[in-house]
Amino acid sequence: MQAPSARPGNGLFSAALKNRGLAAIILIFILALGLVNAISPAPMSYFDFHSLANGGAPLALAAVGQTIVVLSGGFDLSAGSTISLVNVIVASLPQDTIAAQVGVVLLGLLVGGLVGAFNGFFVAYFRLQSIVVTLSTMFLVHGVTLLIMPDPGGAVAPEITAFFSGSAITDVLPASVLVVAVALLAWLYLKGLRFGTALYAVGSDADAARSAGLSVPWTRFWAFTLGGLFYGAAGVFISAQTGSADPLVGDPILLQTFTAVVLGGTSLAGGRGGALGSVLGAYTLMVMVNILLSLDVSAYYSTVAEGIVLIVAAMAGALGSDAPLRQYLSSVGLRLKARRAGLSASAAGQEPAALRQSSADQGWNVSWLVRHADLVRIVLPAYLAFVVVVVATQVVYGGDTIFAWKYYDSLIVLGSFLAILALGQGTVILSGGLDLSIAWTIAFCGILAAGLINGSNLASVWVIPLVLVIGAAIGGLNGVGVAILGLPPIVVTLAMNGILQGAALVFSDGTPAGFTSPGLRWLMTGKVLGITPVVVFVAIFVLAAIGLLGRTVFSRWVYALGNSPRASYLAGVNVRTTTIAVYVLSGVCSALVGILLTGFGGQASLGMGDTYLLPSIAVVIIGGTLITGGRGHYVGMLGGVLLLTALQTLLAGTTLPSASRDIIFGLVVLAAVLALRERSTG
Repeated sequence: MQAPSARPGNGLFSAALKNRGLAAIILIFILALGLVNAISPAPMSYFDFHSLANGGAPLALAAVGQTIVVLSGGFDLSAGSTISLVNVIVASLPQDTIAAQVGVVLLGLLVGGLVGAFNGFFVAYFRLQSIVVTLSTMFLVHGVTLLIMPDPGGAVAPEITAFFSGSAITDVLPASVLVVAVALLAWLYLKGLRFGTALYAVGSDADAARSAGLSVPWTRFWAFTLGGLFYGAAGVFISAQTGSADPLVGDPILLQTFTAVVLGGTSLAGGRGGALGSVLGAYTLMVMVNILLSLDVSAYYSTVAEGIVLIVAAMAGALGSDAPLRQYLSSVGLRLKARRAGLSASAAGQEPAALRQSSADQGWNVSWLVRHADLVRIVLPAYLAFVVVVVATQVVYGGDTIFAWKYYDSLIVLGSFLAILALGQGTVILSGGLDLSIAWTIAFCGILAAGLINGSNLASVWVIPLVLVIGAAIGGLNGVGVAILGLPPIVVTLAMNGILQGAALVFSDGTPAGFTSPGLRWLMTGKVLGITPVVVFVAIFVLAAIGLLGRTVFSRWVYALGNSPRASYLAGVNVRTTTIAVYVLSGVCSALVGILLTGFGGQASLGMGDTYLLPSIAVVIIGGTLITGGRGHYVGMLGGVLLLTALQTLLAGTTLPSASRDIIFGLVVLAAVLALRERSTG
C-alpha cells in the first residue's frame, strides 16, 4: 500500500517554515514593491525597473560578500573602503582597448580579493578578532585610496558602462540583473562544494567543525577572500554605473551591507542564512528609499531608516526561547513576584563578596613594583615609544622644540579629545564590547551644542549639561541594545552611528549653523601664564578616570565582565546594568568631545568625529588593553594617547600627505593587537 503523497501546498509551507528568513524577505520585498507602485503616479515601467536593478546591484554584490563572511562567524568593516579602492583604481587606468577594459575589470576583482585575503590571513592564522582586523584594514585601504585619488575624478570607458549597467535585452532585461544572477550562481556553486559545508559548520560551531576534521583557518581565510572578491565586483559595477571615481563612494555601503544581510535572514552569529536573502534585502532597501522619495521625505532620513531597519531586523532574527530579551523580561517578572511575596534579593549596587575578597587579598606587604608588575609590563611600551617619538621630533625639527613648554602644552590640548574618548571606549572594550557610534555621537552633539549655544556664554550654562545628557541617552540606547536585546555591539553601535548621521543632517539641514561661546573658545585656545586652560581640565579628568577605573566597585565589575560574563553573573555582578553603564559612559565622553571640539574650532561640522573612531580604539589597544576585554588600565591608554598625538605632531611637519595618517594608524593598531596576542598567549 503506497503512502499518500504530500500535497504541493504542504511542501511549500514546510519549505517556508524551514527558511523563515528567506520567506519573510520575499514577502517584504513583494509588499514594498506593491507599495511603491501604489503611491507612484504611474505603474512601474521598464525605466523604473532598470533604475532599481542598477541602483541596487552594487549593494547586492557587496551583501553577497558580507554574507559569506558573516556565515563564517566574522564581520567585515572594510567592505566600503574596498569598494572605494577598486572604484578609484578602475577609473584611474587607461581603457582604450578591449583588452585594457577586460584587464581593469579583472584587476578590480583581484584587488578586492587581495584585501579580503589580507583580512583573512590575520583572522584565520593569527586568530585575531575580525572586527579589529577589518577596522584597521578599513583605514589602511582608505588611506591608500586617498593617496591614489584625493578628489573625485577619473573616467570609465563607455563600453564598460554599457556592458554592466546597460540593457542585456533592450527594453526587456537590464544587464545588472544578469550580473547579480551570475553572483548568485557563483554562490550556489560555492555552497555545493566542501567549502560551503565547512562555511556553515565553522560559523555554527568552530570547535565542532575542527573535531569533525574541517580546517577552520582555511575556511575563514577563504571566506574573507571571497568576500573581498565580491566587494571588488561591487566596486567595478559602481565604476561602470557612475563613469568616474569617488574615493568616498563606498562609505555609505558599510551600514547598508549589514542591514541587507540581516534583512535577508542571515544570522549574525554565523552558520545560518544565505546570499539570496541578502540580495533581496539589498533590493528591499532600495525600494524603501524609493518609497521615502515618493513621499517627499528628505534624503537625510535615509541613514536613520537604514539604522532602524537594521536594529528591527536583528531583533526579529534574535527572538527565540533563549533570547536575551525574553530572559530579561522573565527575570523582571520573577523579581516582581519575589517582592510581592516579601522576599528580597541581594542589595542593588552591593559588591559581590567574591570580588571584595579577591581585591582584599592583594598582599599589601610587598613592594609597589611587585604588586603592579603586570600593570607596568603592559603600559610601559607605550610610554617608551612616546619617548622615542619625542626624541625623533627633536631630531627632525631641531632647536629647542621639545625643551619648550609650548610643545607639551600643544600636545596636551591636541590629545585632550583622545584622552576623554579613551575613558569611554576603553571602558567599553574592557567590558568586552566596542563602540562604533563614537564618530557621529561626537558630530551630532557638537552640531547640537553649537546650534543651541550660538555664541552665548549664558546659553552654555544649560546647553552643555543638556548635550551631555543626550550623549548619555545615546550610550544608554546602545547599552540596552547590547544588554537587554542581546544584539552584537557592532550591530547596535553601527546602526546608532547611521541614525545619528541622519539626525545631524536633519537638525542642521545639511549645513551646521551657530558657533561656540567665548567661554568655550577661551577654554580651548586661551592662555593663563602660558598654559591653555583645558590643560588643567585634562589633568583633573585624568585623575578622575584613573580613580574610576582603579579601585572602585564599578571598575571591578567591568573587569569581571570582560573576563567572563557568565562567571561575573554567577559571582553576583549585575551584568546588564554594568553593560549599560559602560556605554552610557562612552556616550557622555563622546558628547563632551563634541562640545570641546566646537570650542577648539569655533563651530561644528558634519563628519567632525570621523577622524576619532580608529584613534579612540588605537590608543586603548596600544596602551596594553586586550581587545577581547578584561585586561588593561587607563594609565596605559593615556600612554597611547601621548604616543599617537606625538606621532601626529611629528608627521604634521613633514611632506607626507594627510592620507598617510590613516595608513599609519591602521598599521599601528594591527601591530599592537599582534604584539598583545603574543604576550597573552605566550
